[in-house]
Amino acid sequence: MLTDKLRAIFQKSGQPGGEDKAQGLYRVQGPGSLSRHAQKQAAPEARSSRGLEQFFFNLRGSVGLTILDLAVPNQDNISFLTNLGHKLYTADLIGCLDDAFGQNPADQLNSGRIEYFLRNILDYPPDTFDAVLLWDGLQFMGPALLAATIERLHEIMRPDAYLLAFVTSNEKVTEVPAHTFRIVDNKNILIIERGMRVSGQVFNNRNIEKLFGKFQSVKFFLTRESLREVIVRR
Repeated sequence: MLTDKLRAIFQKSGQPGGEDKAQGLYRVQGPGSLSRHAQKQAAPEARSSRGLEQFFFNLRGSVGLTILDLAVPNQDNISFLTNLGHKLYTADLIGCLDDAFGQNPADQLNSGRIEYFLRNILDYPPDTFDAVLLWDGLQFMGPALLAATIERLHEIMRPDAYLLAFVTSNEKVTEVPAHTFRIVDNKNILIIERGMRVSGQVFNNRNIEKLFGKFQSVKFFLTRESLREVIVRR
């Protein structure tokens, strides 16, 4: 069972550079959140994702890449990415947000808590990752935390690495749904709602481009769930 596998990995998590003898190709880092965030939802349907398709198109022909998946650890993503021959590190970004800041956005201004969050989820050497699946976690960060997180991601990604993120396209809402993302194949995805959360700030194409100003390029795709899919090149 996945839960049993993850329990074993949580006891042996570590930094890139060594393989876990029990699993070999992936590690879990940060708070275990499989049960904490589980919610009863209607069975989701897979749908196509232009952003996901572009993400894997950019990685085509490569094996042995080091990828960071910041979703709730799930067997779909683990199996798909490791079966491509890549080395996977995974952590629940939203679970780590709750661990560091609780539900109070004002706590995201605390520099000590920000550093604690970054140590929990992005404590890797520079130039570690060839690709990052960031998913929808940016939506729940205030400006100070968001800037620190993007700066750390820039440090730990290698030149020409790619990042995939999702943000709401509705600029008037103060709460947005958090999601679990499960990869079906290189063009299709399951998106499962995990409940509503306070939005950290408004996102539009212009401020997203400014946010990733140190990166080479930013590309947008609009989806039927009113989410922007964002592909960023380091």
